[in-house]
Amino acid sequence: MKMNISEKVEYWLELSDYDFKTAEAMLNSQRYLYVGFMCHQSVEKMLKAVFVKRFEEIPPFTHSLSQLLKKLDFENIMSEKQLGIIDKLEPLNIETRYPTYKEELFRLLTKEYCNTIFSETQELLKWIKAQL
Repeated sequence: MKMNISEKVEYWLELSDYDFKTAEAMLNSQRYLYVGFMCHQSVEKMLKAVFVKRFEEIPPFTHSLSQLLKKLDFENIMSEKQLGIIDKLEPLNIETRYPTYKEELFRLLTKEYCNTIFSETQELLKWIKAQL
């Protein structure tokens, strides 16, 4: 069955929401290594929902938040704080996958830092969703 544009947008929104709830579950269970990763995934999928809505085509096969922002021309309308959140999240997608970074990440990803990432991501997701 072929999905229409609204269904495709809804698909990406549901995935984004699922990933953000997973980030919350990881935060609550103190699995800090995956909080940032799931926040990144949630933002990525929300951006892809906007991409589908705006261009009515399949979003790029990328995990790069900055590349998605560029394609959506969001860099020019986002605040410095929002761009800073992107800068925090961007490396957490890749680095959580490779063991050489895990020791460094375990030191960085404290309860306090993950609470900050989670709440900042929540604000960012609301803003991105408002762009739909």
